[in-house]
Amino acid sequence: MPGPVRRPARTLLAALATGAAALGLAVTGTGTAQAATAPPSHLFAPYFEAYTGDSPAQLAAKSGNKYLTMAFLQTASAGSCTPYWNGDSGMPVAQSTFGSDIDTIQAGGGDVIPSFGGYAADNGGTEIADSCTDVSPIAAAYEKVITTYDVSRIDLDIEDNSLKNAAGIDRRNKAVKMVQDWAAADNRPVQFSYTLPTTTHGLTDGTAGDGSGLSVLKNAVSNGVRLDVVNLMTFDYYDNAAHDMAADTETAAQGLHDELAALYPAKSDAQLWNMVGVTEMPGIDDFGAPETFTTANAATVYDWAVAKGVNTLSLWALQRDNGNCPGQGGSDSCSGTAQSTWQFSHTFEPFNGGGNSTTPPGGGSCPATAWQPSAVYVGGDTVSYGGHTWKAKWWTTGEQPGTTGEWGVWQDLGTC
Repeated sequence: MPGPVRRPARTLLAALATGAAALGLAVTGTGTAQAATAPPSHLFAPYFEAYTGDSPAQLAAKSGNKYLTMAFLQTASAGSCTPYWNGDSGMPVAQSTFGSDIDTIQAGGGDVIPSFGGYAADNGGTEIADSCTDVSPIAAAYEKVITTYDVSRIDLDIEDNSLKNAAGIDRRNKAVKMVQDWAAADNRPVQFSYTLPTTTHGLTDGTAGDGSGLSVLKNAVSNGVRLDVVNLMTFDYYDNAAHDMAADTETAAQGLHDELAALYPAKSDAQLWNMVGVTEMPGIDDFGAPETFTTANAATVYDWAVAKGVNTLSLWALQRDNGNCPGQGGSDSCSGTAQSTWQFSHTFEPFNGGGNSTTPPGGGSCPATAWQPSAVYVGGDTVSYGGHTWKAKWWTTGEQPGTTGEWGVWQDLGTC
């Protein structure tokens, strides 16, 4: 019996696709390495919804994020080999589209990770490896994004119909291998992350009719691809079960770790965990209230990620990181839960470069004592929580830092 149809928030992209076909690109095989630097071995890079009209540089600055994953690149119509941002032919891969924003982020010591695919593209045949039937133009498209924006990681979001398209899977991996060889010859640091749906115990295996994420990885290995990061979408399970979303993240990632161990038996446990990424959906996901990722879940996942040494933490998506729509699920612009603006980001931001444990009773490297829910604080007291230092404005007890808002009891003094 086929499994439930997934309906992520990414479906808004479908309305943005245009009908114009475009010519493919030729692989250059040449070029000079630029100033791109490899991403850190531990990275927090929330997804930025590029179809909203927001400025990535402005939101990165407001939220405190150094890194963003930019979603999404796809072709304007099935059969094309030319990607555009949001599948919009008016938004080409060029300095004129997001170039100045990306320059600003990079000048501040951060970077962006352009992401190809997404649910709407994967569902509608405009994911580039599904749309284009020639490997070379696919590789050339990846190279053009890398050189145009001087980035060092590309994300490949592979869901829905793209997981069932064996020819597309093979073309995509052959193109990735070509780009990896080009980058090595050009002395350019380039990584690829594969973003895939998951069950609570590891990658989808196709038995529910939803395609096999594991087959994507097996095909990559058979094509000689170096798997840098496998990023699990730990939300939208659609299994009609109650969920502890933090616990389910841990079991899903453990399942992926074990699947990677079978593919790479010579790798150490630490090396395998450093190939793992997880993307959380803040608050109520597309399925509804039984799948709610809370601010407490975020603190738990953060400490688990630090302990395991996973490679990447992410959120779908940055624009959801606020509490402006209590009780609403699956929104592109709010989490549906009680939270302060950017609370999930602030919890995960210290992960860049390695991170320290932040949840009570530990305090990581923060000099202030860790916040305790049963303690009494008076005006002027400082605590550490979520990788930040907080100062009490008046007497308080039991009020979690980051949940009281701009005018509440806790003043955010910044990261520590």
